[in-house]
This record gives sequence, C-alpha cells and structure tokens, in this order.
Amino acid sequence: MAVRELPRAKTKRFTVDDVWAMECDSVNEGRYFYLIDGELHEDPMPNRTHGDIAALLAYFMLHYVLPRRLGTVNVEVGYHPTDADNTVLLPDVAYVSHTRLAGSSPDSYVPTMPEIAVEIKSPGNSMSQLRRKADAYLRHGATIVWLVIPERQGVEQWQLDADGGMQHVFIDRQGTLDGEPALPGFTLELSLLFPLDT
Repeated sequence: MAVRELPRAKTKRFTVDDVWAMECDSVNEGRYFYLIDGELHEDPMPNRTHGDIAALLAYFMLHYVLPRRLGTVNVEVGYHPTDADNTVLLPDVAYVSHTRLAGSSPDSYVPTMPEIAVEIKSPGNSMSQLRRKADAYLRHGATIVWLVIPERQGVEQWQLDADGGMQHVFIDRQGTLDGEPALPGFTLELSLLFPLDT
C-alpha cells in the first residue's frame, strides 16, 4: 500500500479523536489515515497484489484462530494504544486475542495494539516508512510485526529483544512464518503466499 505523507501543520499535532472525526466525515469516504506520534499520514487504496496477499494471509490465520477460539483476525481496522492519544495504526491484517479485545466497542478503533500486525509493501512504499510503522506497533504493545515484501517474495519479521531493542529477520519464500509467542502453534509456509507463476 503506497503511503503519502500529508502536509504537516507547524503547530497542529493530531490525535486519535481527530483521525476518527476525519474518517467519519463523508468528504473523506474511501480514504485511509494513520497517525504516528501526532503526525498524520494517508494510505491510498491498495493494488491487486496487496489485496491478494492480505486475503490469503487473513484466510490462513482465520483458519487457525477461529476453531481454537483464540481471538479474531481482521483487515484494515484501526488500533491505538490506551496510554497515548497520538498514534492510530491501520494494519493490513491483524490478529488480536479475546483477552486484548475485552471491553472494546466494535464500532470504533480498537484501544490496544494487536498481538500480530501485518503491513504489505506496495510500489509507493519505502522500507523506512514500513519500518517506522513496525517500531510504532512494537513500542505500543504488539508482539510481532510482519512486513510483507512482494517484490522480494518474503517477509521481514520484527520483534523486540530482551533489552527492548528492535530486531528483525528476513524470511524468503522457501521459509516459514512462525506465530510464536503471539500465536502459539501457527506456522505458514511462505510459498503459499508467493506461489510460482504457472
């Protein structure tokens, strides 16, 4: 999904409430906004590759999560930390447990970060933009972030190390995603996300 940074006001720092109001305004119908540390950004509509990968990943995750009643898997849902009003993220795919969802309204942003957040790179994205999102997810409570890179047919998996530092590993299409510790037992062979052309 390509990212376009919006012009920054000299004094205005946006909040969760500002973004919610913008998305509820009919003039912004079909637009996707996110917020990191008070800075407002907009994601345009995803392309077909992006949508195909998101649908496949959500399907495989749902197939694992639903029968075990672990939580939910969703796409393009807003999440914000309860302890900060200046960050709202819109993962392409997310897994969140029933424990984290407890007490949240289905009619607004989810007031927590998902255990697993997935961002899928589009041609207009830079890796630095996606890695900034990964940092924000992890700083605010996500356990794993998967940055899906279609042109490399692989995924960067980001987590915090024991000292709270960011660490990542690149997994190519011959490798396997592992949901530990956020989603114990879940694995996915990346060849299923990136099939060879026939």
